[in-house]
Amino acid sequence: MEISGARLVFLGDSIVEGAGVQDKEKIFWKLLSARDGAKTYGNGVGGSRIARQRKASPEPAYDRYLRSRLPGIKEEADVVVICSGLNDYGHGDAPIGEMEDRTDDTFYGALHLLYRDVRQKWPTAKILVMTPIHTEHEHDKVTMYGHRKSECLEDYVRIIQEVASDCSLPVLDMYHQCPLDPRDPELKEKYTPDGVHPNEDGNEIMYRIVRQALKEL
Repeated sequence: MEISGARLVFLGDSIVEGAGVQDKEKIFWKLLSARDGAKTYGNGVGGSRIARQRKASPEPAYDRYLRSRLPGIKEEADVVVICSGLNDYGHGDAPIGEMEDRTDDTFYGALHLLYRDVRQKWPTAKILVMTPIHTEHEHDKVTMYGHRKSECLEDYVRIIQEVASDCSLPVLDMYHQCPLDPRDPELKEKYTPDGVHPNEDGNEIMYRIVRQALKEL
């Protein structure tokens, strides 16, 4: 697709919000506007998830799950990019659930409802699903709030891919394609100093990957 002039809406968490970036004009999706002429809008809420939290989080913003925010977005879109899932693994307490679920209270079910509602809100737009990138502690089995998990981040990535495929949505697999991996000390220092959020150099890499994926839509 032609990026110049395209209306791009990005839905997500702290990475869309720009955590880790000093100059907010260098967030990966904003570079698509500055360099490629796209009309971009980002709806990123740090700590937010795809599934609904069962027990309220200490930080209320974390519980503003993606689907609940859709009614407040007024922008039109040619492409909607969904970038989330890391916090469902990192500190969410919703169970994984099953593929047949259609509820905000499981990860499977919340994905189905999110994709359905995005389609209904922007019926003519293309939808691109992005998987989370690597994080430093992606194999931890206890979340930051003490919830025990049997799944690692890669399990959440697999489910995102599975539900997107079931909904006939294209996936940009940042988990496997993006080289930002803070488990490598050198890469962490250069691109994701806090182990989670890419800095300006990391966002530059994300921009290039996302730009190519959009061109191929």
